[in-house]
Amino acid sequence: MSGHHYSLAELAELLNVTYVGDAKTLISGLATLASAGPGQLSFLANSKYQKTLKSTLAGAVIVAPDMVTSCPSHCLVSEQPYLTYARASQLFEVLDNDRGGIHPSAVIDSSATIATTATIAANVVIGKNVVIGAAVVIGPGCVIGNNSTIDEGGLLHANVSVYHGVLIGRSVVIHSGTVIGSDGFGFAPSPDTEIGGWVKIAQLGGVKIGDNVEIGAGCTIDRGALDDTVIGDRVILDNQIQIAHNVEIGDNTGIAGCSAIAGSTKIGKNCTIAGGVAIIGHLTIGDNVHFTARSLITKSVEKSGAYSSGAPMQDTKSWRRNAVRFMQLDNIAKRLSDVERKLK
Repeated sequence: MSGHHYSLAELAELLNVTYVGDAKTLISGLATLASAGPGQLSFLANSKYQKTLKSTLAGAVIVAPDMVTSCPSHCLVSEQPYLTYARASQLFEVLDNDRGGIHPSAVIDSSATIATTATIAANVVIGKNVVIGAAVVIGPGCVIGNNSTIDEGGLLHANVSVYHGVLIGRSVVIHSGTVIGSDGFGFAPSPDTEIGGWVKIAQLGGVKIGDNVEIGAGCTIDRGALDDTVIGDRVILDNQIQIAHNVEIGDNTGIAGCSAIAGSTKIGKNCTIAGGVAIIGHLTIGDNVHFTARSLITKSVEKSGAYSSGAPMQDTKSWRRNAVRFMQLDNIAKRLSDVERKLK
């Protein structure tokens, strides 16, 4: 239970949808169709759960107009049920109210500027010339490096590391274990084996993150070698994503977990990158491009649309047989060319 209570009519007004049923029905939380009880709100956004809808005990369900007659309970009627569910989830979210002030264990350089409405939790370290904006919340154990800025309304969960020279926009949420501004992977090969065969390239750029960005747990966003690494407005990053130095990501792009983008690649606006996608360096990806899971992107993509690579799952016996065929493709292609040439 969330502690928030709304009548069906209140929810409809807050979510800008219509309702079917008793306007006074009280709703106090959210749950799945299978687990919801009489005082809870659920939703149907995927047709494969229609059977579950028929047996749900939910007090109300968010449904599309064509599903109202199939719903056994009260309804919130939406053209986009999943989007309405997302907005409803925010109404029932329980936020940490222990905010305001600076914990005595925090270590803050005297040159830092901290807004009076900011919250600095235990064991936070804040470096020289750092600027923390209004209503920013810095969770326990975070480290903010010299000359970095976090604009108003930001939330850093516990143990986030922000290196020096990082600029973070308004209302940015960063989850635990993420590192922003670490060195990019820059080394020049050297014949001098006494220094290990590599000469490190100092990473002199920074990181710029736009407004209303959310970054998941365990992500790494490297600083630029010369220019900055740039994350646009309203970008969403899942957990465990690697963004290399000088990558640029356009506004409204979403990237799912375990994807990696190599150095100096530019991603356009409104793109979606599914889980486990790998994008090599120095490419340009246009706006409205969508990569499916586990794709390997080796060339630039200018035209909008969906792109895929890799083989889907199959039973092991078939996979082994097809793997052998794959190794034979070059020879088969040469033989086919010979046949075609003779036929001509």
